[in-house]
Amino acid sequence: MTRIGIVAGEASGDLLGAGLLREIKKRLPDAAFEGIGGPLMQSAGCRSLFPMDRLSVIGFEGVEKYPEILGIRNKLIDHFQSSPPDLFIGVDVPDFNLGLEERLKVAGIPTMHYVSPTVWAWRGYRIRKIRRAVDHMLTLFPFEASYYRKHHVPVTFVGHPMADQITDRSSMAAMRRALHLPAKGMVIALLPGSRRSELKRHADLFVKTALWLHKRHANIHFVAPFINPETRTIFEEALYRQGAWFLPVTLVANQSRDAMAAADIVLLASGTATLEAALLKKPMVVTYKMSWLSYLLVQPFLHVKLYALPNILAGRKIVPELMQRDATPEKLGMAVENFLTHRDKTRSLRTVLADMHRSLRRNADARAAEAVIRLLKPRKQPAGKMPVMAN
Repeated sequence: MTRIGIVAGEASGDLLGAGLLREIKKRLPDAAFEGIGGPLMQSAGCRSLFPMDRLSVIGFEGVEKYPEILGIRNKLIDHFQSSPPDLFIGVDVPDFNLGLEERLKVAGIPTMHYVSPTVWAWRGYRIRKIRRAVDHMLTLFPFEASYYRKHHVPVTFVGHPMADQITDRSSMAAMRRALHLPAKGMVIALLPGSRRSELKRHADLFVKTALWLHKRHANIHFVAPFINPETRTIFEEALYRQGAWFLPVTLVANQSRDAMAAADIVLLASGTATLEAALLKKPMVVTYKMSWLSYLLVQPFLHVKLYALPNILAGRKIVPELMQRDATPEKLGMAVENFLTHRDKTRSLRTVLADMHRSLRRNADARAAEAVIRLLKPRKQPAGKMPVMAN
């Protein structure tokens, strides 16, 4: 029996991990998995030793949980060192998994990390820790693989599972009917962020931008998805605070992909949602604001001039990105309006985004599983048999 340790720390990692586990099972039916996973990984056969939501802490949010998280990591180290798996896979959450991987690698357990930390973008010094901790890196984007090869870290570019899931068959008209949006006219999706802290910073900015656009284009309808009642309430409070209760805006629960698919243009906070919008071939305007203290602390460690994933993937600015002091209602509104009035730009952008989609559609779950099998093979070699060396 092949034993694989695996740890994911949030919903996106649970989704990635579940796809990987299913593909490994196809190739190694006797494989057993244990570590930390959410409901999707557990349904794919992972025995979760701790609840996954204990690890869902971002940055300085929930600092009081750190002692508990460190305790969980130490217990996992003890568990895997006393009963070593054939391989350990850390899925994302690098602040948790890299330290765990480093200790397990020292103990002789092969380690793999799935989803590159943004070491190429900021805190580049982490590459030294990654080299110590990781036997093999699996990346979602091709430029990340190039970065790791340059720094002598074994790597496989597997593509992005989202690119495999999203097809070109979704109908804008059908999405509008499903969300009860106007069949005709322009629809703009507003995605100010999924976390409470992001909504606190962006809600008023997005409402003011919608007001600016509505005054100039009365036929525009807006749609805004929210992952829970709390984030929706923050946005509703901004609507009333800005006297914008009359805006033609439809608020929906979850359904962010459907909201973007139904829209002509997307205004959104920088993050994974920008990739989703790109795979849906949507013109977009990207923004982000953080506190000035956070910005000043982060700035010295940044190594990139582009922030939005579509721009990073293209290697140039193909969609507007307006950050910090450039994130004003007027500038955001004009960037959206530019797509409204220059349809040729929209058509050429969609061509670029279609090429991007093809480059990321690689059957990621299967490619990741094949990389796992390759890393396992040296340890699974039967005793007494020497591998045949190619000439």
